[in-house]
Amino acid sequence: MNFLVLVKQVPDTEKVKIDPISGTMVREGLDVTMNPLDSHALELAVSLKEKLNGSVTVLSMGPMNTIDVLRDAIALGADRAILLSDSALAGSDTWATSLALAKAIEKLNIAFDLMICGEKSTDGETGQVGIELATLLDLPVVSYVSELIDLTENFVVVKRSVEDAHEVWKAPLPACLCVLKSVAEPRLPTLAGKKTAMDAKIEIYDTESIGINREEVGLKGSPTRVVKVFNTKIARNCRIYADKDILEGIERVVGLIKAVRDGEVG
Repeated sequence: MNFLVLVKQVPDTEKVKIDPISGTMVREGLDVTMNPLDSHALELAVSLKEKLNGSVTVLSMGPMNTIDVLRDAIALGADRAILLSDSALAGSDTWATSLALAKAIEKLNIAFDLMICGEKSTDGETGQVGIELATLLDLPVVSYVSELIDLTENFVVVKRSVEDAHEVWKAPLPACLCVLKSVAEPRLPTLAGKKTAMDAKIEIYDTESIGINREEVGLKGSPTRVVKVFNTKIARNCRIYADKDILEGIERVVGLIKAVRDGEVG
């Protein structure tokens, strides 16, 4: 059984900056790592490969230094790594990203029974790419997957988290799963895995290689755009009541509630 895992390179820090003109993240000079939820998706795929045989392919879109993240994926058990990298892809929103990835999968004839990706990335927090990509590839998709219950040659059964409960979904293969961290706990790379990763070939393709128009991706091909970035300002008029002033504080709260009830304040 073959598995395709989408991985993304994200900043390994919370100190990110946004370009005020383009509205995109400034990635130069930042330490990077594999998106945390993608590492859980990778572990799920590798563990399933070990049980069922087959292969794991990792696919990413990003700048050339994403190669390091892909080598990390090979060290952790992936068999093939593919990078889609082109200056024309810079600034792509979730739709343009999904379109480029879909073209790459189709053009490169990447065969898979199950596509797995993290529910969202730490730099974007949109949770859209997995679902959009599955739609473009005409695949059934299940989001917020917290546990894989069963996997056969024909279908996958998963537990899907919804607020304070869960649902059990069954989907025919091939399918796409957008997973949460509870699906699998990432392993540490072995020395043998690291040696394999050092010698592994990372396949690199550009927009021309996958046959996509440069106007369809990047900022030009993105229907959504950040038009303004600013820091919020919070103004508070706060008084803390403690110890002997507690009763006074309670009376103050009761007075405010009555004032709102009577329409004296909005």
